[in-house]
Amino acid sequence: MIIKSLLDTDLYKFSMMQVVLHHFPAAQVEYRYKCRTPGVNLEPYLDEIREEIQALCRLRFTEDELQYLGSLRFIKSDFIDFLGLFHLPHKCIFVGKGEAPGEISITVKGPWLHTILFEIPVLAIVNEVYFRNTRQFPDWEEGRKRLRNKMRQVLDAPDMDEFRVAEYGTRRRFSRAWHEEVVRELKTHMGKLFAGTSNVLLAKENGVTPLGTMGHEYLQACQALGPRLRDSQVFALETWAKEYRGDLGIALSDVYGLDAFLRDFDMYFCKLFDGARHDSGDPFVWGERMLAHYHANRTDPRNKLLVFSDALTFPLAMELTRRFAGRCKVSFGIGTNLTNDLGHEPLQIVMKMVRCNGQPVAKVSDAPEKTMCDDPAYLAYLRQVFQLE
Repeated sequence: MIIKSLLDTDLYKFSMMQVVLHHFPAAQVEYRYKCRTPGVNLEPYLDEIREEIQALCRLRFTEDELQYLGSLRFIKSDFIDFLGLFHLPHKCIFVGKGEAPGEISITVKGPWLHTILFEIPVLAIVNEVYFRNTRQFPDWEEGRKRLRNKMRQVLDAPDMDEFRVAEYGTRRRFSRAWHEEVVRELKTHMGKLFAGTSNVLLAKENGVTPLGTMGHEYLQACQALGPRLRDSQVFALETWAKEYRGDLGIALSDVYGLDAFLRDFDMYFCKLFDGARHDSGDPFVWGERMLAHYHANRTDPRNKLLVFSDALTFPLAMELTRRFAGRCKVSFGIGTNLTNDLGHEPLQIVMKMVRCNGQPVAKVSDAPEKTMCDDPAYLAYLRQVFQLE
């Protein structure tokens, strides 16, 4: 089977899940899958995808895995107790044909606490099933050559002491085996420049740091769970701070666009959170505006971390390192360009939350193609409330 452990997912799923357990245990949600790559025919592999998901739903956490999670400083004992009883409920996921020829439909409906771990392994399953059927003889040597070239660009540069790269590519990886090799190579050759991986299983197996804080779904769900829509971003950040008391302090900045984020990310949050993560829009503009915002709020940006994670390549990450060197700390989460760069076009697939407690939720990105909502009226209302163009 493709997924052999429930740890084979991104850390931020566990950090968000703990918040759900403690603050929103009754929340009901819906997720929907979408393929943004045109002309992809996944319909012939539906049965294979269903079999892999059935196997995923039979997995349980082992004692060794629970001990590892419990060793992370921000994971609490009652959450480990819950995970000891946890499994993904097969009755909550629906896989079938899509509306257009070749498309597939994947919908997840149920308690947020019990369905939050579906997204990452399901996307990894879809990717690997697709590529093992359409690229039966992958050019591994080409992939290794590309990976070595990326690492060499950084290692040979004289001004990359502040460069820090993390691997963020679980959901769009070519295969589990290639993902494992990439992480091993990064650890072996990049040394201190390799910050860690978002994948908890690979962090455990390779003795590297698991990385991640919050994802878009957390701030989206707070649109339905907070006191009122306009305050939902503030509510999300305050609830996060209440749970982690200053730990896991990287705030996601693009659920409503940067203008709305900066309006809500006041001096209190500037000082409380360790930094912010960029995931859409021009990264240079975003970085400059974040630094200006810190200065305006009497916060020294040299003590703050800017995490860049939007469709990064190594040359772009190196440019960003040079731009912000000495002005703040920087780190780069690179996904597809690391785990699915063997010379084949990767799939642009996502599975996003679209409803919480029966109410539509939305992400209004600085990159218009990343905006996702199934209710145009709600999206228009959200734009009006947050003063978005």
